[in-house]
Amino acid sequence: MAQPILFVILILVIGVTAVSGATDAPNAIATVVSTRCLTPNAAIALAAVFNFVGLVGMTFISTAVAKTMFGMVDFSGDTNAALLALVAAMIGAIAWGIVCWIFGIPCSKSHSLIAGITGGAIALNGWAGVVPVEWAKVIYGMVFSLVAGFILGWVFTKAIEALFRSVNRIYANRLFIIIQDLCAIALSFLHGAQDGQKFMSIAMLGVALSFGSSTPDSSGFPMWIMIVCSAAISLGTVVGGKRIIKSVGMDMVKLEKYQGVAANFSTTFTLLFASLTGMPVSTSHCNTSAIMGVGASKSFKRVNWGIAKNMLLAWVITFPACGVIGFVLAKLFMLFA
Repeated sequence: MAQPILFVILILVIGVTAVSGATDAPNAIATVVSTRCLTPNAAIALAAVFNFVGLVGMTFISTAVAKTMFGMVDFSGDTNAALLALVAAMIGAIAWGIVCWIFGIPCSKSHSLIAGITGGAIALNGWAGVVPVEWAKVIYGMVFSLVAGFILGWVFTKAIEALFRSVNRIYANRLFIIIQDLCAIALSFLHGAQDGQKFMSIAMLGVALSFGSSTPDSSGFPMWIMIVCSAAISLGTVVGGKRIIKSVGMDMVKLEKYQGVAANFSTTFTLLFASLTGMPVSTSHCNTSAIMGVGASKSFKRVNWGIAKNMLLAWVITFPACGVIGFVLAKLFMLFA
């Protein structure tokens, strides 16, 4: 209560994390539901548990993603103005996430968050507020997730078809159900590992700014921040996950069980590689591109490119939209503060 602006930032971090749980986390379990390996409620419960495990577990293994988030923008200078800019960034990311959720589009909360804080940093320090070397990792991550997801989805599908060509379909499907359930656990873990660190890093930046420093401590995160962020992701998934599951796992491509395995293998590899190398990628980008690759391996006509086009358009618009919102709100807040 001695730092009311910090209280506001933490509430907004919880809000943006919950929106991520509703719009991004469901991508990790979309295929396991669409191929009827798990019921929606069981999959959502699984995602809620393993997002927490992933958030806490990966933080003890590597904080590379958090360090990238800390390094891509510069909030130095007037810490009071920096706090207002951070509030503006959070509001922009939440607003964009709600709009995408209403239309059933699995937007990237990672990229809306990055764009928002970039807009806030530019409002605060001009173009000097952006650190190009670190920010480039965002572009690398976006390109990597889309290209690797699509190609690996295609390759894994072809490999599974070749390996199981002579296997009885009933026995094969039993195995595929088990593998998909395990993949859903792995993907939920990795979503928590990726997105959890991004949101916790913003909370830590808010704490640092409130006490007059623009450099957060990235050596570790307090357990209370881990618990709060993981609970917010889980709550968002429980409340709003079904809408995104339907868009990604059911409407875009009709998947068989072995195709779900291929998509999950692709997404798991892409997320794990990005998490260990510090590239801030989006679960929705990784999984959606993997599903498109799986569908295209049979025929490009099997992909509903109308839905895919809308998703790609939303991803492209996310950066300028959230960046502009963060910039404008930060300028307004600093003007009238």
